[in-house]
Amino acid sequence: MQKLKNKLWLSLIAAVTFCAMLFMPVAAVAEETEVYLGGMPAGFTLGIGGAQIVGLCEVLTENGVRDPAGEAKLAVGDIIVSFRGVRIKNAADMDGVLAGYGGGGAEITIERSGERMQREISPVKDMASGRYRLGVLIRDSVSGIGTVTFVRKDGRFGSLGHAVSAADGSPMEIDDGNIFSCSIVSVVRGERGRAGELKGLFLNDRQIATADKNCSVGIFGNMAKEYDTGSRPLVSVSDNAHPGSASIFATVDGVSPAEYRVSIIKVDADNRQNKNFVIKITDKALLKATGGIVQGMSGSPIVQDGKLVGAVTHVLLIIRIPAIAIKDFSTK
Repeated sequence: MQKLKNKLWLSLIAAVTFCAMLFMPVAAVAEETEVYLGGMPAGFTLGIGGAQIVGLCEVLTENGVRDPAGEAKLAVGDIIVSFRGVRIKNAADMDGVLAGYGGGGAEITIERSGERMQREISPVKDMASGRYRLGVLIRDSVSGIGTVTFVRKDGRFGSLGHAVSAADGSPMEIDDGNIFSCSIVSVVRGERGRAGELKGLFLNDRQIATADKNCSVGIFGNMAKEYDTGSRPLVSVSDNAHPGSASIFATVDGVSPAEYRVSIIKVDADNRQNKNFVIKITDKALLKATGGIVQGMSGSPIVQDGKLVGAVTHVLLIIRIPAIAIKDFSTK
C-alpha cells in the first residue's frame, strides 16, 4: 500500500494524514472498502489510567510547612498508579485512601516516562482542613474537542488524526475514554502566527462512543449501538490522493458537518511521520468563518473523487518576517 509524504506548509495550509493507511491497523482498514463519512464534532474525555501530578505544593501543618511530595522525589508529570497497595484510577481513589490514613510512611507507585517505580512518602495533616495531604495537585483525565473522521460498518470509529500526547511527547495511555456529542458555539479565527480554535459545548447527556486506543494517528473506539451512523453517507476508502480539487467535511457551527472546497497541492510518497499531503483551503465561506484550518478541526475527513483519502491532523503557522531596509554604503 502506498504511503504519502508530509510537507510543512504555511498560513491556510495544513498537513493531513493518509486515512486508508494510517487511521487503523492497516489490515483492519483494508478490510473496509466503505465507511461512513465523519466530520462531526466530538467532545473527548479520556481517563489517563491514574492520577497525574500537574503541580507540587507545600502543606501548612501544626509543625510548620512540609513538602511530602518533594521529600519523596515526586515530580510533575508522574502518574500515581497505586498508593498503600490500592490501585489509583482517579482523584476520588486518592481521597479515599488518604481518608483512611493513620500516619507513618506509605508506599506509592508512580509511572514516569513509561517506567514504574516505588517511593516512600509520609502524608502530613493540613492544618486548615484537618485532612492528610501529599502536597500534589493532580488530574485524572484530559478533555478536548476534535472531529470524528469515519465510522466502520461494525461501529468502530477513527478520529482526530494525531495522538493525545503525554509530557514526553509520546501517545498518552488512556483508560475509560468517553466521547460526547459536541455543539460548536463560536470560532476564534486563525491569523498569521496564531492558530485559531473551535469552541464548543459538550452535550453530556449524549454520549456517542467510547475510546480504547490512542496512537500516533488518532483516537479509536466504538460508537454507541444507538448512534445513527446511517445518517452519514457511505464512501469508499482510497489510497489514490493526487494534486487537484477535493472537499473537507467539517463542523464550524452547531453539530452538523458541511462540505467545503479545498485543493490538494502536494502529494509525496515516503514520509514516516504520518503527515502525507498538503491541502489549501479555497472555500470562501470556510475562510470567512475560520481563516483556514483551526484547532478542533483535527480529524476532519478529506474526500477526493468521491472517496475518503485522508484527514486533517496538523495546523501549521506562518510568521511574517518584516523586510529589512538595506542601504548601500559602498565606496563610489
